[in-house]
Amino acid sequence: MGGKAYSLEPLPISPVQTKYRKMGDRFPVPESIPLLEQLRVYEPVSMSGQPPVVWAKAKGFQVSDHWGNTWLDWSSGVLVASAGHGRPEILKAIKAQAEKEMIHNYCFPSQIRTELSRKLVDLAPPEMDKAFILTTGSETTENAIKLSKAHGHKVGGPDKDVFITFDGAFHGRTLGSQLAGGSPALKAWIGKLDPSFVQVPFPGDFRVKDKSFGFFEKALADKGIKPENVCGVMTETYQGGIAAFLPVDYAQALRKWCDKYDILLIMDEVQAGFGRTGRMFGFEHYGIVPDLACFGKGISSSLPISAVIGRSKFMDAFEPGSMTSTHTGNPVCCAAAMASLDIVVKEDLPGQAATKGEILMNALSRIADAHPDNVLALNGKGMVAAVQVGSGGRLDGNLAWEIVRNCIVRGLLMFSPVGPEGASVKISPPIITPEDALEEGLQVLDEAFATALDS
Repeated sequence: MGGKAYSLEPLPISPVQTKYRKMGDRFPVPESIPLLEQLRVYEPVSMSGQPPVVWAKAKGFQVSDHWGNTWLDWSSGVLVASAGHGRPEILKAIKAQAEKEMIHNYCFPSQIRTELSRKLVDLAPPEMDKAFILTTGSETTENAIKLSKAHGHKVGGPDKDVFITFDGAFHGRTLGSQLAGGSPALKAWIGKLDPSFVQVPFPGDFRVKDKSFGFFEKALADKGIKPENVCGVMTETYQGGIAAFLPVDYAQALRKWCDKYDILLIMDEVQAGFGRTGRMFGFEHYGIVPDLACFGKGISSSLPISAVIGRSKFMDAFEPGSMTSTHTGNPVCCAAAMASLDIVVKEDLPGQAATKGEILMNALSRIADAHPDNVLALNGKGMVAAVQVGSGGRLDGNLAWEIVRNCIVRGLLMFSPVGPEGASVKISPPIITPEDALEEGLQVLDEAFATALDS
């Protein structure tokens, strides 16, 4: 299941000029069409699902093109720029590291990798005492699968091999991460699926009525899965497409269940980590500590870098040289991450997200109340939220797409609904977005809802 490709025909729109937004009278911008057409020639069609906004500059909480248009950014570049785009501190760190004439070193030791590993461990709960630095979120979830299977085989033999995830989950686009994903349409290309990957209903989904942990156990029993044969359970801290969290008592019961049966509990924090939800780590909302946690996106607010942080008894499963990565701890990416994490701590981004999240969720609740027949669910914490839309109790991806399009032409940048979560309007501004800019964006969203529903 995919999304729509935007038309490249420039159409008239109402000009916009506010404190934070500026839009001309046509969209897509006529001057951008030759570049956009070249992209459609030279790139796979899969790359044409996002709004045709040609980024020329991204600074703080705004994105501008080459032709004088400026958007409030509610995408954070898919939740990367938590500390804001183009932060001077991060740019300075990147330049300083590049000027040291060391921009790649494979797995050979470096000071900057040492510093970042220590910083990640220092930020994490004491039980999580080792960090493995990687490149992408998919790489971290693949690594978590690998560590879970290795532990299962060690303590329970080859039968302790079942890896549990949740319906609707997204853990990446590589083979293993999509086997673990919970969207059948996204892994239809695989064909014959590995039966050791098993999904169960996600209790944060409004369509799942039984949210008790007993339902989790029943779902496994109905599939013929014995707890003794499970090696790992992985869940997104909040399910990315719909920004929905587990019930707290469910998460705590899951932690106890994993302990009872010697199962690794993995929290996929790729979208949640480093302040986004109003806590340093999203799993803190549950009052639990996972065995492994996967991080990416907001770790650097810029360059591609990710990490698995976990308990050494599980992280040390493989002998020297048998669990590595070509770009592990890339020096320039490490420098960006160090600078970004300093901002997270010094500017208290978790606290900012918690405060601004109240403004965000209160305004979204008012929008939901104004459209009770079309807002089917509203989820979120901190500076991440999602509004699931439809009619007659059924999700409607076309409505979500139209709401986002109406935001884009008004100067509010969001990423387009795609895939199984396509009936969800996802909201994820940079955490540093000022309150008045956040309120301006919420007014735009309110207008976009009304226009889409009136059309």
